[in-house]
Amino acid sequence: MKKAPLYSRSRHRLGSTTRPEVTVPARDPSTAPSSPPPTAAGPIPAATAPAAIPTRRQRLHQFFTRHRAPLWAAVAVLLVFTGAGLQRAMLAPSRILTQEDIDNAVKQSLVKEVLPSPYARAYAAIRPSVVRIVGSDDDKDDPKPGDDPRLHSRSTGTGVVIVDNGTILTNLHVVAGSKRIRVTFADGHESDANLVSVQAENDLAVLRAKSIPDDLQPATMRGTGDLIPGDEVLAVGFPFGIGPSASGGVISGLKRSFRAPEGERLTNLIQFDAAANPGNSGGPLVTMDGAVVGIVTAILNPGEQGTFIGIGFAVPIENAAAAAGMPPF
Repeated sequence: MKKAPLYSRSRHRLGSTTRPEVTVPARDPSTAPSSPPPTAAGPIPAATAPAAIPTRRQRLHQFFTRHRAPLWAAVAVLLVFTGAGLQRAMLAPSRILTQEDIDNAVKQSLVKEVLPSPYARAYAAIRPSVVRIVGSDDDKDDPKPGDDPRLHSRSTGTGVVIVDNGTILTNLHVVAGSKRIRVTFADGHESDANLVSVQAENDLAVLRAKSIPDDLQPATMRGTGDLIPGDEVLAVGFPFGIGPSASGGVISGLKRSFRAPEGERLTNLIQFDAAANPGNSGGPLVTMDGAVVGIVTAILNPGEQGTFIGIGFAVPIENAAAAAGMPPF
């Protein structure tokens, strides 16, 4: 039986016979199949599904995870600069107001609201302390209905409350000879008053009301040592029984003397040009801060009418306080 021939890539010597070398031709890569043939290891695997696209939140999370250290460093630097800026703002000196700033603020305030005049402010300050005084010839009760009150009164003047217990300063000539003194307070409360003391050399009298209104407000008084001619003053009273009335003017002079037609010579008087007439006697002469510096006492009129022509006189408050037993200013 013949054996199947054997082939080899090398030469073999079988006996004396030499067989030609059999060469296996090389495979051309261009003709190779795109995919390897199936092997005995198993079937071809199925195609792989594409990867899922991450969401924006996932991308941010991944970004912050990858750059955590640089981001914390940037936050720390930002906080340092912010703190430094706040410290500079807190320690920076405030802007200094200039006179121009103040003037502009005042102008804007005046445009929005018109302020009362100095005279109006002085009047508002003194008004609660001003009283009307009527001296009567008899001590009977008030006139009966139908009677003329002028038939029973001999004088009408003004006073100013200086103590909240009802102590009132006025002129002596307002109440001199009166059997009954009646006072009317700013709120309308009426009361009889007693004569407490007099100072004839200064034409002053001190009264004490028998009853007073609630929360009676005494006047503020100040010394006359710093007064000079030209200072503004306000005279408040009941001229001819009308009032309370206010008149404004200035101090015309100091340390004046005056002799009334039927009275003593008065000295150390304040001369002023605020209008004053009969009935103003005993009323306060007030500065623009609402303080009493004198008691209106007399007017100068060479004629016989007894009306104001531009010169009035007031007793300094130092004298008036002494008449009330108060310490000098």
